[in-house]
Amino acid sequence: MAIRARTGTLIWLISTFLFYLGFRMALLNSSNNPPSASSERRSRLYDKMAKDLDENGAAFLKGGETSQSLSLSDLFTLKDGAVTPILKAADPPVRANVLYLSPEYSLPISETVKGIFLPYFDKVIWFQNSSLYHFSMFHASHHISPVPATENEIEAEANAVKSVADVICSLKIVLDRVVLTSTGVLLGCWQVISGTDPIDIRAKLRTALPHAPEKQLYDAAMLHTSFARLLGQPKNLPETMQSTSDQLQFFHELVNRLNNQIRGFEATVSELWYVEEFDMLALALNGKMKVRQFNMGCSKT
Repeated sequence: MAIRARTGTLIWLISTFLFYLGFRMALLNSSNNPPSASSERRSRLYDKMAKDLDENGAAFLKGGETSQSLSLSDLFTLKDGAVTPILKAADPPVRANVLYLSPEYSLPISETVKGIFLPYFDKVIWFQNSSLYHFSMFHASHHISPVPATENEIEAEANAVKSVADVICSLKIVLDRVVLTSTGVLLGCWQVISGTDPIDIRAKLRTALPHAPEKQLYDAAMLHTSFARLLGQPKNLPETMQSTSDQLQFFHELVNRLNNQIRGFEATVSELWYVEEFDMLALALNGKMKVRQFNMGCSKT
């Protein structure tokens, strides 16, 4: 009986080891995208995003929606003369995987953005918290396709994401351009100089999180950060700039000024976060969340 028990335990240990080994190999081998192809794909995406404002107009001046189909009027209010987010509980909580941009890089960007846009959009602009600049990678659950999970399942997901972090390399990135979308989002669009490409990171997360929604929120090549969100009409405009076309031109001029100052800015990203967002858009709106931070473990040779 004792021999049979020891044999069963040995078989279980071997099976567990083989499963873990197979899982690690799957992470290492999931996707191997040529860097040039990824860069070209991102450039095409950014070109399309840059045309959005001209093609669809400044929808944010009329209320509008976010890129995740949420009404702006449901997200922000003016309280005591300041733009304040309206926090709403996410049920179930959104489980997001993001790359984190440290304040070493986010603070100078944030200060530049405020210096250019605040004089014209005071009380009608929301600036992304510079301590929470991030690049959305992959959702284990999001508000469009929620995937409920128990505490044990969430812990298992977090461990799986840590396994991904262990095999990906820190990214050295460069700011390709800043664009303003028709929904009023001021986005930093980045390219990868070295490190694991976002396409490959998302492929590894897909392997690690098999129950995640099939439809994700962003293109697999995308590497973008939200800097701010415009919520209404600019002030201090010359009387000669009251038409729709004049306003669009004004927005382009502000974006050009920002690009002239920060385009080409380089940064290093070395943390992958697994975030439970208990409030809708908690990362964007300073809501309630639980963050698990994982350092990227790859050593490049």
